Amino acid sequence: MKEKNFLFITTDQWRAECLSVLGHPTVKTPNLDALAADGVLFRNHFAQCIPCGPSRASIFTGMYLQNHRSLENGTPLDARHTNIALEFGKLGYDPTLAGYTDTTPDPRLYPPHDPKLKTYEGILPGFNRVLAMSSENFPESWVQWLKERGYKIPENPRDLYYVSVEGYPGVEERGKTYAPAPYSKEESETAFVTDKAEKFIRKPGTRPWFLHISYLKPHRPYLAPEPYNRLYHPDDVPDFKRALSPEEEANQHPFLAFQLEKNLNSGYYSASIYPRDEKSMRQLRATYYGLMTEVDENIGRIIALLKETGQYENTVIVFTSDHGVQLGDHYLLGQGSYFDQTFHVPLIIRAPDEKRQQQRGRVIDAFTESIDIFPTVMDMFGADIPIQCDGRSLVPFLIGETPERFRTEVHWEYDFRYLDYIPPGKEPGIDFDECSLNVIRDEHYKYVHFAAMPDLLFDLKKDPEELHNLAKCPTYMAIVLKYAQKMLSWRMANDERTLTYMLVGPKGVVKRPRYYK
Repeated sequence: MKEKNFLFITTDQWRAECLSVLGHPTVKTPNLDALAADGVLFRNHFAQCIPCGPSRASIFTGMYLQNHRSLENGTPLDARHTNIALEFGKLGYDPTLAGYTDTTPDPRLYPPHDPKLKTYEGILPGFNRVLAMSSENFPESWVQWLKERGYKIPENPRDLYYVSVEGYPGVEERGKTYAPAPYSKEESETAFVTDKAEKFIRKPGTRPWFLHISYLKPHRPYLAPEPYNRLYHPDDVPDFKRALSPEEEANQHPFLAFQLEKNLNSGYYSASIYPRDEKSMRQLRATYYGLMTEVDENIGRIIALLKETGQYENTVIVFTSDHGVQLGDHYLLGQGSYFDQTFHVPLIIRAPDEKRQQQRGRVIDAFTESIDIFPTVMDMFGADIPIQCDGRSLVPFLIGETPERFRTEVHWEYDFRYLDYIPPGKEPGIDFDECSLNVIRDEHYKYVHFAAMPDLLFDLKKDPEELHNLAKCPTYMAIVLKYAQKMLSWRMANDERTLTYMLVGPKGVVKRPRYYK
């Protein structure tokens, strides 16, 4: 069979339910709906960690946070780990990036004053060509592109991300984020990345290719060009999932109380930047959905071009997001530490026809994780799955089967040591290495274990909005113990394994295969 191309599309902060194919009441995503109809949609897909850099590290390496240990934007990714780009290089591909990867390089490989050690927004090793938005020229590459199109650049180029049209009619009635970006939809950053990707697809060379398109949107700032800023009305967005008041919400857990205070009063999501009144928050959701439709239309351009150039039938396409966002649920605007809205993300896989013909339009309800993408793609391309991978190949799902001994729950982690958290009433505070939590979630329960703080338990059958912590309820003590033990067993079974499948003796290095892919 002809060698396949690989198109890997990621977005940033795309919540799983925001696909019209899943019946979302507001947002429309016709191009992703069509991709799902021609592929397989994984309904219960979850990210492994936050924020962006760590989550992408899990996607690219197939490893849980506990193993790759790139735990914050700016924490280096250990160079000893292989990744999806390096492995495709071994297969003869020339991995190409349109966008960004948020990969901080291993500083042991560079002299102390190397420019690569001045920013966390580095490029994943193995990507040989970078078409847009690399850390070395951010946002200058977009700026140069705009200049070529005759756009007048503001004195501070970063204003392109944050400054909207002044005096825009309707802002008083609709809210701050109703005001559009000062550039057209043809000049947005999303359009810029798409333009670079289209030029690559039109002239891909003689070899099969691997192109990773990484869109920033619908990530903040919530600034959409026309007509996306007014595409959806705030009255039509879903209601917020939250307690009756921020104070009641904060009573759930001391770390949640800390997050609520921080989210409201400081940082990129503070109330001074994004007002928290009901009108403004509903418009912010409408703007977020508009940004999603913009991305969807740009993905539609890419797929249409693949078909126009005769490459679609020979291209594996994977669409996902690094993580989600709270967007007002539980009174948080940014990321939540353990809520589903932050970790539940979309996954669509579309493969060309071959002997094991892929199912079309199938929706998978099994729990899948972002660490499954790397081993799945390796399997699809007939390559060995690196032993470091904690994830599983999803290929059986693609052809109408179920993988052997497949998981019945998902896990994620959050290491918050760089948030400078000090619990109420505890001085000088919990230890730097104790600032972490682990989550185990199945169809019935969600258990959250903190290294040095109280745990939580949610009965998702009775409380799907995660409002009532049952960890101290006598009726649920046996459940808490059961899930704490499951958590311990999971961590023990998923310790880093790169060399553990090897034995050295008289016959040299002997590698033992894993029981399943």
